[in-house]
Amino acid sequence: MTEPLSKDYALTDLTALFGGEVIGDASIRISRIASLDSAQTGDLTFITSARYQAELEKTRASAVILSPQLVDATAAARIVCDNPYAYYARVCALLNPPHRYPVGVHERAQVSTTARIADSVSVGPGAMIDDDADIGADVRIGAGCYVGRGVRIGAGTLLHANVTIYDRCVIGERGIVHSGAVIGADGFGMAMDQGQWLKIPQIGRVVIGADVEVGANTTIDRGALDDTVIEDDVKLDNQVQIGHNCHIGEHTAIAGCVGIAGSARIGRYCRIGGAAMIHGHIEIADNVEVSGGTLVPNSINKAGKYTAVFPMSEHRDWIINASLTRRLRDLRDRIRALESRRADEDK
Repeated sequence: MTEPLSKDYALTDLTALFGGEVIGDASIRISRIASLDSAQTGDLTFITSARYQAELEKTRASAVILSPQLVDATAAARIVCDNPYAYYARVCALLNPPHRYPVGVHERAQVSTTARIADSVSVGPGAMIDDDADIGADVRIGAGCYVGRGVRIGAGTLLHANVTIYDRCVIGERGIVHSGAVIGADGFGMAMDQGQWLKIPQIGRVVIGADVEVGANTTIDRGALDDTVIEDDVKLDNQVQIGHNCHIGEHTAIAGCVGIAGSARIGRYCRIGGAAMIHGHIEIADNVEVSGGTLVPNSINKAGKYTAVFPMSEHRDWIINASLTRRLRDLRDRIRALESRRADEDK
């Protein structure tokens, strides 16, 4: 069966739902949101910066979302609002509602008799829900997922296919966990004993708050003793590694391939760029932005943007610059010696 066509909306319908002001023909109907370059008649587009004005002048969109500062940048019908990017996100969600999963347990799923599952839950084929799990209303569990013993999942959460949640972990309401994510695997706890590694049992949990999104193939390790905690509205991109006993503050966003070693504590409203590496047992203050590829070996105690990336250059130049960098301490000592000699000569 084919999917139904998207519903269309007049611009006045959108402002009634999301606010903003229409300038131009408010009766224009749109059924799709698109980029400035690809938009056609019947589409709504958006602009977030004056540097895209050249594309705005050429767009074929029927209407544009923009800020008051750009209200005169086009003659097209427009919705004027304070945050065009957020407005675009809301309209895009309206025009592209999520897939409706069938309510009930698929015949090829396995659910323990001691698990507690709300009547409105959807469980896909090949999924397994173990003993004493507690699954809230409207939870959707995709094909091939494993939900361990004693796991709690809050209402409205979506697990895409092949998510693994180890025993006793907690996921809050309205979460999204993408395919391949592993929540609650053992942290990397080892003790050296007589020349061999001795595994330390990891007896904590992972506790995830409400409205958290976990990207594909992201891993969050359970705590060694206390819990690993991800607070409300944290957004984790694909292939993020969070070590045991970490604590991530609410509203923080972490981009792909970031690695966070155990017991790091990251504050609220932080932004961590892709492939950044965060050492363990350090603290990062609220409202810190870490640039992509940055190594953070020490605590950051003050809000702001932090960068530690050696700029790219041609390989030969990079070798020369790296060599000079290694010699900076020696060069400093030589300069100090020359300055001291010059001071003695001037006496």
